[in-house]
Amino acid sequence: MTETVETTAAATTGEPILSVRGLDVDFFVDGEWLPAAIDVTYDLHPGEVLAIVGESGSGKTQSSMSLLGLLPPNGRARGSATLGGRELIGMSTRNLRRVRGKDISVIFQEPMTALNPVYTVGFQIVEALRVHQNLGPARAKERALELLRLVEIPEPERRFDSYPHQLSGGQRQRAMIAQSLANDPTLLVADEPTTALDVTVQAEILKLMRDLRGRINSGIILITHDMGVVADMADRIVVMKNGRIVETGTAAAIFGAPQHPYTKQLLDAVPHLGTHSTEPARREERRAELEAFSAAEPVMAATGLEITYPKRGRSPAFRAVDGVDLTIAPGEVVGLVGESGSGKTTIGRAVVGLLPVSGGSLRIGGVDMVGATAKDLRPLRSQVGIVFQDPGSSLNPRLPIGESIGEPLMLHRGVKGAELARHVERLLDQVELPRSMRNRYPHELSGGQRQRVGIARALSLEPKLLVADEPTSALDVSVQARVLELFQDLQREHGFACLFISHDLAVVEMLASRIAVMHHGKLVEIGATEQVVSNPQDPYTQRLIAAVPVPDPDEQRKRREMRDALLEAAAGDEDEHALQFEQELVLEQVDDPGASAKTGPGL
Repeated sequence: MTETVETTAAATTGEPILSVRGLDVDFFVDGEWLPAAIDVTYDLHPGEVLAIVGESGSGKTQSSMSLLGLLPPNGRARGSATLGGRELIGMSTRNLRRVRGKDISVIFQEPMTALNPVYTVGFQIVEALRVHQNLGPARAKERALELLRLVEIPEPERRFDSYPHQLSGGQRQRAMIAQSLANDPTLLVADEPTTALDVTVQAEILKLMRDLRGRINSGIILITHDMGVVADMADRIVVMKNGRIVETGTAAAIFGAPQHPYTKQLLDAVPHLGTHSTEPARREERRAELEAFSAAEPVMAATGLEITYPKRGRSPAFRAVDGVDLTIAPGEVVGLVGESGSGKTTIGRAVVGLLPVSGGSLRIGGVDMVGATAKDLRPLRSQVGIVFQDPGSSLNPRLPIGESIGEPLMLHRGVKGAELARHVERLLDQVELPRSMRNRYPHELSGGQRQRVGIARALSLEPKLLVADEPTSALDVSVQARVLELFQDLQREHGFACLFISHDLAVVEMLASRIAVMHHGKLVEIGATEQVVSNPQDPYTQRLIAAVPVPDPDEQRKRREMRDALLEAAAGDEDEHALQFEQELVLEQVDDPGASAKTGPGL
């Protein structure tokens, strides 16, 4: 806490670099102006990190994008926002072009859509430099390589000529940060910069941003709904709800003694690693469950499981999963965790029959998956369900959600007409969605509502085993809390077994009786949730646990110091894997079901 208080005190002694007063943002929809942000007022000082937090729709992103004139055509901004004495609201497009990228830079939430896919990352950094500075091509390239080294991208000379789709998610985010810092901006707006990243990559990005703040003394606006990230980074916090600021204060004050009911609700919804598995009552309950599960016949059994991706072009064949032993008993929830490229999603896809097994054995509900044909797998389709990470892309946009939920019943069991309508209504009731929503299309629902539709569809056939692949990673913390509570209720009611795939250990701790940890395609540790969270044995698991941010500034500072010590001790081990970079990159892309849609052609 001392470190944060000193940083804040030092920052607020000087003149603010940004002063926002009475900022309003509106959008013209169906013939009327609808407010997105109302009377937003705050100051930002040099070297200070101001976190703006709130749920989706709270106005945190639109109020910040209005500073750069990046609102959609139907949006407008009113009020005042001055940067170094210059008024940004109402500034001409010509003058804004001089400000963007030079005085104000943005780190966007999804670098894959923000970076131009047809240009190399090096070209895009050079372009940002030459637009605002009088640099020749050679000097601009030299500076671009300096920036890539600054953000710790491996092999910067080689990555300079790489396209965005040839980089991993964490490396794309680093490249975007390099581009944002190219002209030493006075103000850096970081919009959910770590939402889709693994906890270890997230920790590295946050460390990088802390280091860069000290080097260039910029003010940072951090837009996020992850309170662990806020505890790790923020000096001051602004809490927004329904377009208005409901509370503001130092990080220590907000986390230590929140005043507004919404702030308290937001903090209460955050899963806190280490609290669920250590509760005495929950610990005894899980011990009894583990005894019962160990004696039951498993619904899924993998022994020496191997999954190999075949040779593609110049990329050699790659073994994504190597020698994994894993069982799941009826009614048991097993958490499968690890970084992108670890092989966890590959296992999930093999379990539902979307990938072939190349070695070892995998039995699902008595069906041997090794060498299984489409005919062999057909009876299994009704016994295994899957909830995808992004319900927006996994639901058919042309079908109302009622038809999407009922489609498996119609295809597998021939249910039609009034009986099908009754089943759909029952499933909507179970996931706590109004029956009137059955005629809505996916784009008309919020992210949390779409995820509930995905769960209802997966449960429509009463599966014995459910694969949940990162089902809450993109949700606000309060929506995530409601979805997880619903998931627990449905699991108790239906009694299905579940393979819960996630990189969020705090979420896995809430749900799973056992946790399995994947690293480089191998299962490095498996055990009771309490043991893995409280006393991890493998060095990789220890680093994974230490990288999870917790919503407490004091505790987070201690965890950060512990993680830095672990990383120093593991530096030699990590060097051993440096030569596997290309194979890891291929694995990460094929391990992500949406990768092809996002990246276009493969390597």
